[in-house]
Amino acid sequence: MKIGICGGAGRMGQMLIRQVRKTKGVDLVGVLERSGSPLIGQDAGVQAGIGHIGVAMTGDPALVFAAADVVIDFTAPVATASHAVLAGVHKTALVIGTTGIGPNEQFSIDSAAHQTVIVQAPNMAVGVVLLSAAIEQVARTLDTDFDIEIVEMHHRHKVDAPSGTALYLGEAAARGRGVNLAEQSVRSRDGHTGARPEGTIGFATLRGGDVIGEHTAIFAGEGERVELTHKASSRDIFAAGAVRAALWTKGKAPGKYSMRDVLGI
Repeated sequence: MKIGICGGAGRMGQMLIRQVRKTKGVDLVGVLERSGSPLIGQDAGVQAGIGHIGVAMTGDPALVFAAADVVIDFTAPVATASHAVLAGVHKTALVIGTTGIGPNEQFSIDSAAHQTVIVQAPNMAVGVVLLSAAIEQVARTLDTDFDIEIVEMHHRHKVDAPSGTALYLGEAAARGRGVNLAEQSVRSRDGHTGARPEGTIGFATLRGGDVIGEHTAIFAGEGERVELTHKASSRDIFAAGAVRAALWTKGKAPGKYSMRDVLGI
């Protein structure tokens, strides 16, 4: 299977390069870097710390999508949206781990899914996917006497909040409750807020240090509290999950899929 990577110079891009190179049955056929980057033309393996692999980084996304069976994208919303259009044109499967995607970018992604296979998830870690399934089940089982709060912490450099993963977990809780997250979510509290409205799903965002990612769903009732937590201690889990998703796309019909589809849950 021929795999391409977008954003090869970033931390996730470098991890993806290493993960693809050690995965049996796949070939790394293209690595994209932003136009104008001084790293264009340099060997992607050298940039990723694994030595010369004979794959030069390019600034032309069309070259990567034309050469690959599937492309993995952990870049930025606008870039990912344009990559989705190319994926549709070339009938190249696309695995998206980019977060912070807005309605316009999502429209481009959803449209491309009519032409090719797209796996989109805010978090590719297997443990997070299992956590979302557990949160949905607990939310379905417990009534609104239990308040739901999603607490997340990431490193100081993260630019979007709440994290895509936190929103993903909040969506799981909302599905379990049979409600619309957009109508029930509380993103911030400041000043005299009054009592907590029943049935809402709250989010708390923490930023600091080099925390890779920690997410906890709290179900707080009278006299007891249930907490479900996932802590990432290595970014390698995201790369491993993304490559797993890339392999899964082989032979699938065009459409938009999630990591739950990949794991069969």
